[in-house]
Order: sequence, then C-alpha cells, then structure tokens
Amino acid sequence: MGAIVNSITVIIMGYVGSRLNRGISERVSERVMQAIGLAVVSIGISGAIRGGNGLIMVLSMVIGTLIGEGLDIDRWIIRIVDQVEARFMNTDSETGNEGTFKQGFITATMIFCVGSMVIVGSLESGLYGNHTTLYTKSIMDGITALMLASSLGAGVMFSSVPILILEGSLTLLASLLQPLLTDLVITEMISVGSIVLIALGFNLTGLTNFKIMNFSPSIFMPIILGAIPFLQ
Repeated sequence: MGAIVNSITVIIMGYVGSRLNRGISERVSERVMQAIGLAVVSIGISGAIRGGNGLIMVLSMVIGTLIGEGLDIDRWIIRIVDQVEARFMNTDSETGNEGTFKQGFITATMIFCVGSMVIVGSLESGLYGNHTTLYTKSIMDGITALMLASSLGAGVMFSSVPILILEGSLTLLASLLQPLLTDLVITEMISVGSIVLIALGFNLTGLTNFKIMNFSPSIFMPIILGAIPFLQ
C-alpha cells in the first residue's frame, strides 16, 4: 500500500508541477535546473560521506558501471522513454518542454529511488504492514515532484513507474531480502547511490553529460559485496 500511495502522489504532484511549467520562461527554467542540480550535488555529498567501507564503495562503482555500460542501460531506458513521450506527450513548441522529458524522468527516478527511506520503508511495509515511513516519503516526494516538474516537465510523473517497481518489489520480497540488507549493506547502498546523485547533479548544471543509468547497477552491488567476509 505504501508503494502505491508513493507512486500516485508523484503522479498527482508531478502533473500539477508540469502545468506550472507552461508559464515559466526558458531562461528561468534553465536557472532553476541549475539550482536543482546544485541541490542534488549537495544531497549526494551528504549521503556519500556516510559510507564507512571505501573498498565496497569503489568495487560497487567499478563493477556496477561495467555491467551498466556492457548492457548500455542508458540507451535502452532513453529508447523506452522516447517511445512513451512520443505516445503520450506533445513536445512541440507549444509546450516549451522539448528536451526536458527524459531529463525529468531520469532526475526524478534517481532522486526518489535512492535513500534509506526507500529500503527501510519498503521492508517495514512488507514485514510488519507498517506503511508510516513510505507515507512520510510520499509527502516529501510529492513536494519534490511539484518543484521538479515545474522546471523539468511531465517526465517527472513517469518516475512513478520505477518507484512502484522498486518499492513494490522490496515490499513483496521483504522476508527474503531482510537477512541480506544488513546495516552495512544499506549504508553502502545509500553511499553509492549518493555518488550517482552527484553525477546527476553535475549533469543538471550542464557541466557534464554522464550516462547516469549506466551507473545504476552500482547501487545494488553492496548487496553482493557485503556478503563477502573479507570485505566487511
């Protein structure tokens, strides 16, 4: 239930924000995106320094990126998002949102799917039927979705799909995953995810053009590496 509420909240608030997007000039929108980028970098740095195992962090980034680059996840995700955009959205000059749909989807997905509330909230929901953490996250995500969509457009709404898939999967598989998601693993997942957020923030400021989705497997590598005794 918590995952469903979180997903619906992002859809609603993302829609409201996308309506506001129509009244924002391109110059203001660009500055807002840069501001969001700087904020994301700050969030990423605060999360990255929480990690206490540098070896797991480095190995997770290297192995995960090799997997992501080998599969070229970024290309497949962009292809799917382009198809969704062509099917459901109008990206002509009338909307003023051309080129921001993919950025909105990727930005919102990474922000909403990284953090302790995702993991802990989903486990609580699945193991104990306690949805409080995910409900709280829904409120926070809704406010963030409103602000993101006001600059990045309707792509933010569609981040509700990966939110539902990730949180829903963790909730349904909570009893199986709980032994694997130790405090060490959760901390390092957050730390590695925060490094990816830093890269995302730099992209938003226009300084870099990282293929963010090709880094995404790195976030889940601590689950495997954390089970190796000599790495703990």
